[in-house]
Amino acid sequence: MGKESRVGILGLGGLGHMGVKIAAAMGAEVTMLSHSPSKEKDAKRLGAHQFILTSDKEQVKKVAGYFDFILDTISAEHDYAAYLDMLRTSGTMVCVGLPTTPAQIPVFNLVFGRKSFAGSLIGGLPETQEMLDFCAEHNIVSDIELIAMKDINTAYERLLKSDVKYRFVIDMATL
Repeated sequence: MGKESRVGILGLGGLGHMGVKIAAAMGAEVTMLSHSPSKEKDAKRLGAHQFILTSDKEQVKKVAGYFDFILDTISAEHDYAAYLDMLRTSGTMVCVGLPTTPAQIPVFNLVFGRKSFAGSLIGGLPETQEMLDFCAEHNIVSDIELIAMKDINTAYERLLKSDVKYRFVIDMATL
C-alpha cells in the first residue's frame, strides 16, 4: 500500500479504527465509510483523509469505482454489493468482521470488474510480528477505555448497546 492506494475502511469499531491508523501510516489515501455521521470526527482524528456517509446517495456516487482496497470490519448484516461497486477494476475487498448471516455476493460485480472478495482472520506469527513492529515504529496504539474489574457488568451492558468506543480493557490492578 502506497501513496497512490485508495483505501476504504468500513466500520469504525475495535478493528476499523486500527485499519484507519495503519493504512494512513502506510501512506494510503484513507476514506472512512459509515452510515453514522457521528463517526466523522473520530475518523478524521484517527487519520482518515475523507469520510463518506453511506446513507447519502450523492456521497456514495462520488466513490463508485474509486477504491483499490476496502477493509470491511462490520460484524452485522450489510449490503456487500454496494461496497463492491466502490472498488476499481481489479480492486479487493477483505472482510475481517464476522456477521452471523451468510454473505450475499453478486458474482456479476466480481467477474466484470475483475474484483476480489476475500476474508481474513489473522496472519501467522511472522505477519503478526511484522504488524506489531510497524505499529511500534509508527507509534500506533489501540484506542481503549480502561475499566476496573468491578465495572465489568456495566461494561458488558454498554457493549450490548454499542456504547463503547473501540474496546474495553480491564485494569488487572483492580482485581
